[in-house]
This record gives sequence, C-alpha cells and structure tokens, in this order.
Amino acid sequence: MTTLSNSEITPSVTSVVTSDPLENPFLERLGIEQIAWRDGYAEFRLAITPSLLNRHGVLQGGVLATMLDAACGYAGLFSDDPERPRHGVTLSLMLNYLAPGIGAEVIARGFIERRGHRVYFSRGEAWLDGRELIASAQGTFKYTRTPLNGARKNA
Repeated sequence: MTTLSNSEITPSVTSVVTSDPLENPFLERLGIEQIAWRDGYAEFRLAITPSLLNRHGVLQGGVLATMLDAACGYAGLFSDDPERPRHGVTLSLMLNYLAPGIGAEVIARGFIERRGHRVYFSRGEAWLDGRELIASAQGTFKYTRTPLNGARKNA
C-alpha cells in the first residue's frame, strides 16, 4: 500500500480553479467537482456517498474509471483563452484498481505525459482521503475541432 502526505501528492504550482460548471452533465450528476486545472494537469474531487457504492459497500469501479477518464482527458484540454477552448475524446483508457474505495472522498489527478498535434497521452491517479492510492490509469486522447454534440463531422 502506498501512503503519502498531502504535501507530497499535491503539486505546488498555482492552478486555475473555476466555479464555472464543467459543462459535463454526467460528471455533475455524479457530484464530481473540478478543483484544479492548468496546462498539463487536472484534478477532480468526489465525496463518496451511499448511492456510489457497489453491493460490497465499496466505491463502484465505474465511478473511479469516470473520474480518471475526466482527469486524464481534461489534463490535455486546458486553454487560457476562453475564446479558444480545446475539446477532445478518449481513444483508450487502461485502469489498475489497487485498493478498495472505502472512505469519505476521492481525488483524481491527471497529468500529461506527451502530446502531439492531434493526439495526447496522459496518466492518472485516484487517491482515497488524501492518503492512499487506490487506482491508476493511462489514456490516449484525440483533440477535436469543436465539441462533438453527437455529430461526427467535426472530429
């Protein structure tokens, strides 16, 4: 089991934190909040509630997958120009579940590993109550010109 203090896992670089909605109804419905976002990094928080548990009383793996997908994906989409937002889609996502999600809160962090003109690669970590790494992820993402909104013509 990996255990770190918050000062060891929280980046010291100043992050953009916004109160704007995520513009992602699914994340909002789950109660996932974006708490930090800057170029190459995204961080999300989720309070663990009974409605998010599986039949074993543990945080549902799909919730962790969703959080890590968002963290890894958003890490490559930051734009400091609100007139030129970036958009993207997940091409692949691999997860490793390392420990059960029994606690009060999960923090998911996404980090860019490498980016090109059309595709970027990122990794993610899910931390339980700021002390235990419970899942990790690696993903491949593709930039899109505009939000897809169900239409593939702009991909």
